[in-house]
Amino acid sequence: MKKKNWMLLIMAVILVACGTSRVVPVTGRKQSVVSDNAGLLTESFTAYKNYVSTAKLSTDATKTALVKKVGQRLANAVETYLTNNGYKDEVQNYNWEFNLVADKQVNAFCMPGGKIVVYEGLLPVTQTETALAIVLGHEIAHAVAYHSAEQQQSENKRQIIGQVAGSVLSAAGMSSNTASTLSSLYGLGSQVAQLKYSRNHETEADRIGLVFAAMAGYDPNEALTFWQRMAANSSGGSTPTWMSTHPSDAQRISDIQKFLPEALRYYKPAGTATTTTSSKKSTTKKASTPKTTKTIRIQ
Repeated sequence: MKKKNWMLLIMAVILVACGTSRVVPVTGRKQSVVSDNAGLLTESFTAYKNYVSTAKLSTDATKTALVKKVGQRLANAVETYLTNNGYKDEVQNYNWEFNLVADKQVNAFCMPGGKIVVYEGLLPVTQTETALAIVLGHEIAHAVAYHSAEQQQSENKRQIIGQVAGSVLSAAGMSSNTASTLSSLYGLGSQVAQLKYSRNHETEADRIGLVFAAMAGYDPNEALTFWQRMAANSSGGSTPTWMSTHPSDAQRISDIQKFLPEALRYYKPAGTATTTTSSKKSTTKKASTPKTTKTIRIQ
């Protein structure tokens, strides 16, 4: 290989290495995240503010209060855990906010820095305060595990390597058509890898979320019945698991069964759960999920 090509590869390696190393709370997994986390948080807070200003927030005061109460109870437990386990400096990164949106989607999403939205359509499936805590624990886990920052770093690497691969192939004398084809194949392969990357994040969020729910006094055992209800509520799409960003319902339930013993070590009962099943139909105005953030679906 020519000296020029080697220089391109060396530059790529240096660029790809840029980032910050970190250990994920609870799981202890080592990760690489973007260096500019402050910039990511600023973008997240701005995007969330814009989203909430255009979304139709729920007019059900009781349900809205429940979402906020459960969310804050979890956030308090999480901040206590982080402070006591070597993450005290990160607590300042969270500006917790929990909103209930008048939308029939059975869904919720999280943004970096603790900005979380729950759709009203999810509540008939959660049914109890504890199941709602399981969902919010999962969403909070995405924020605490810096999954958005990690995926952004991974995307930066993918783009850099793809660009350099094309340049090196062309510099090596390969025809432009062949180089383009091979670069495209690399792109397809890396995208499939990213799907698995997202599935791994979902599984990790399930594990961490169970622990957070238990820390806040919610019985993690209820995660099994909740996900069984979610499976029954599923539309039954035919997308293979390896082409999906999320684990299959069966895989998810199986993983949760394995995570329960760990979560139960943190569990201390704290009061009686409130039901969330009854609801009045309301007219909803669709609002687009902010483009600057990854939607974290729970199913």
